Amino acid sequence: MNKLIIAEKPSVALRLALSLGDGQPKRSAFNGVSYYELQKDHDTLFVVAAAGHLFTLRQKSKEREIPIFDIEWIASYKVNDSSYFTKRYLDTIAEIGKRCTEYVNACDYDIEGTVIGTNIIKYVVSGDVNSGVDSDKIKRMKFSTTTRQDLLSAYEGLEGFDSSNFDAGEARHMLDWMWGINLSRALIHAMTAVGAKKILSIGRVQGPTLSILSEREAEIRDFVPKDFWRILIVASGIEFENTKGNFFDKAAADGALKRTEGATVTVKSIDRKENNMRPYPPFDLTSLQLEASRVFGIDPSRTLAIAQSLYEKSYISYPRTTSQKLPYTLNLPRIIGMLAKNEKYKAHAEMLISGSRFRPAEGAKADEAHPAIYPTGEEPKRLEGEEERIYDLITRRFLACFAEYAVSDSTRIVLGATDEEYAASGSIVKKQGWMEVYGYYKPKEAVLPEMRAGSEVTPERIYSKKGVTEPPKRYGKASLIALLEKKNLGTKATRAEIIDTLFRRGYIKGTRLEVTALGLSVYSALKKYCAQILDEDLTRKLESDMEDIMRGNAKESAVIEEGKGIIQSLVSAFKANEKGIGEELRKGLKESEAANALGKCPKCGGNLVIKRSSIGKNFVGCSNWPECSVTYPLPQGAGIYPTGKVCELCHTPIVKVFRKGKRVFQMDLDPNCSTKKDWEKPKPQEGAASAQGAQAEGAGAHVVPPRSAGKVSGKRTGSTTPRARKKTSRNAGRDTANKQQ
Repeated sequence: MNKLIIAEKPSVALRLALSLGDGQPKRSAFNGVSYYELQKDHDTLFVVAAAGHLFTLRQKSKEREIPIFDIEWIASYKVNDSSYFTKRYLDTIAEIGKRCTEYVNACDYDIEGTVIGTNIIKYVVSGDVNSGVDSDKIKRMKFSTTTRQDLLSAYEGLEGFDSSNFDAGEARHMLDWMWGINLSRALIHAMTAVGAKKILSIGRVQGPTLSILSEREAEIRDFVPKDFWRILIVASGIEFENTKGNFFDKAAADGALKRTEGATVTVKSIDRKENNMRPYPPFDLTSLQLEASRVFGIDPSRTLAIAQSLYEKSYISYPRTTSQKLPYTLNLPRIIGMLAKNEKYKAHAEMLISGSRFRPAEGAKADEAHPAIYPTGEEPKRLEGEEERIYDLITRRFLACFAEYAVSDSTRIVLGATDEEYAASGSIVKKQGWMEVYGYYKPKEAVLPEMRAGSEVTPERIYSKKGVTEPPKRYGKASLIALLEKKNLGTKATRAEIIDTLFRRGYIKGTRLEVTALGLSVYSALKKYCAQILDEDLTRKLESDMEDIMRGNAKESAVIEEGKGIIQSLVSAFKANEKGIGEELRKGLKESEAANALGKCPKCGGNLVIKRSSIGKNFVGCSNWPECSVTYPLPQGAGIYPTGKVCELCHTPIVKVFRKGKRVFQMDLDPNCSTKKDWEKPKPQEGAASAQGAQAEGAGAHVVPPRSAGKVSGKRTGSTTPRARKKTSRNAGRDTANKQQ
C-alpha cells in the first residue's frame, strides 16, 4: 500500500523520513520541493511537508455589506501574495498524493495541526478542500517529540481521524474570521462615515484584551496619590517597622513616634522556623514565556518561535502545551541518563541517577494532548545566542524538578516599645537543593542580628519616613499573557500574537503596555455603543463551546450558528450608532497622530506622521490628507524619532534614524534639501529609492552624512498616492480578518 505522510514543516518531514524507513529514504523533488520515498514493512511511504497553513478562509462573494457569513476554504497563495511560496508545496503534495490510497496526518498534534493536515488531505482526495472528509482514509500520528524513538512509536500506534479536533479547529477559524472581518469592517465604516480613514481591527479576544489594558489606563489616570508615614526603629543595623504598617494620618504617625521615643525597647518575641522549598514544576508554554522574559528579557513571541525551532530539531518536546506534568511513561530515567552524557549537565544528572531521583515535582496544570516541556536528551549541536539560553533554561528546569527540596531558615523578631510593636523578618538558605541545579532563581536573603527574647535593645535611630502611594503598574507583555491565561482568554498559541496585533494597529505602545489615544478611543466607542465586544464572559463562552466540540459534547454547526447570531446583533448595534462611534474614533486618531507627530507640515500646518502604504512601505504623510497630499519617503526597517528641530533651509522636521547594527544619524524629511547635495551616490545594486518604494535606506545624515549614504529620490511625493491609499482601505477587510481573535 502507498501511504502519504504529511508533516507540518520540512524539518519534521526529514526527521520522519529518516526515522520510519527500513533503510535510507530516497529523496526526490517536484517543483523544487523535496519529498521522501521509503519502505516500511510492506508499504511504500511518501513523506511530504506542508510548510504551515496551505489553506485559508475567504469570502465567497464580492459583497461589501456586512455581516458576511458566506465563506470557504481556499489555497492561501490565491489570497495573500506573501503566501505564494506555498503553491509549490501544495502542488507537490497533490502530485505525490495521486499515487497513494491512505493518508497520515503527522502535523503537530493540536487542533491547528489537525486542521492543516485534514484540509490538505481533503484537497488531495477530492480536489476540493470544502468537501466532506473520508475518515476511513485518514490516520493520525500523535507525538510530543521528533526523536526517532517517539516517531516510530507514533507510527506503530497510528490513530484514527481525530474528527472532534478538526471540527473544533474549523469552528475556531470560521468564528474568528467572521468576527474579525465583520467587526473590523464595521469600525472602518464608522471612521469613513465621518470622513476619516484608518485601518482598524477588533477580534474576539482582541476586544477583552484591549479592555483589560484600557481599564488599567483608567486606574492610572484616575489615581490620586496619598501621603503616608512609616515609623521605624534601627537596631544592630536592621530596620524594624511598626506592625501597624503605613499611617495615612500624620497625627497618628506622630503619636506612635512620640510614644516610641520615650519608651524602653525590648525584644518581645523571636520566631524561627525551617522551611522546605519545593522545586518549581517543569515548564508549560506560559511559564516558559514568563521566565524567559524575567531572566533574559526575551519577548514571549520570540520565546515561542525559539522553542518551536528546538522542537523541530528534536532537542525539546512540543512547546504549545498547558501541562506541568511529566508522566513516567516518558521514560524519565532514560532522558536523565542521556543528559548525563552532556558535559554541561553531567554533574547534576549523575547526582539524580545516584540518588534514584526520578519522580518529578509537578504542577497543577494538565494537557490532554502533551506533557510539560522537557529536553529529549539529544545533545544539541551548533546552538548559540537566544536559542542556547532557552534550551539551557528548559533543561535546568527539567533536572531541577527531580532534585531535593531547598531548605531555608526564616526568623521574625518583634520589638516592643510601650504600646507599639516593631518587626523585622529575615531568611537565609541553608541547603541549595534544586536551586543549585536550576541556577536561574536566587531568593533574597537577609540576616537578622542575634537577640535574646526579653532583653533590652538600644536603638541607633527612631524616625518617621514619609512616602507617597503609587498608581498601579502597567502590564508587561509576559504578565499580560499570564493574566489572559488565568482569565481563559485566547489560547496558549495565540495570546502573544493577539498582543502583537494590538501593537500593529497602534492601539498600544511601549515595553510597559500603554494604551494610545487611538486604542482608548476604540475602547471608549465600543464600551459606549457595543459593549458586548469587550465582554470577557462572551469570549469565554465561545471558547468553552469550542472545547465542548473537541470533547464531543457539542456540534460544530450549532456553535457556528450561535456565533453568527451574536455577530449579527453586534453589527446591528454598530450600524445604529455608526456616526457616534466614528466621531469617537476620529477624535482618538487625531490625538494619537498629534502624540506621535514628527513635526508640522510646512504646507498646511498639520501633523506629519508615519504611515504605511499598500505595498508595506513606511512613509511620512500629513494628518490632513486628503486635503493635504504632502508626503516624504523614509528609510525602511528603521526606527524614526522626532528631534523637535526644523531644517533652516527646507523647513521640514529633522528626525533621528535608528537602524540595527548601523550608526544613528539625523536627517530632514525633504529628499531635495540642499543639505543632501553632497551625499554619496548609492551603490549600483542599491539604486535610488523610488517615490513608490519610499525607501531611503542608507540615507545620509542631516549633520554628518554616513559613508553609506544614498541619495533619496528627488520627488516630493511619498510612497503612497491617494489612489494607492484607497486601495489600502478596500483591502482592509482582507488584512484584518486573518487570525483575528
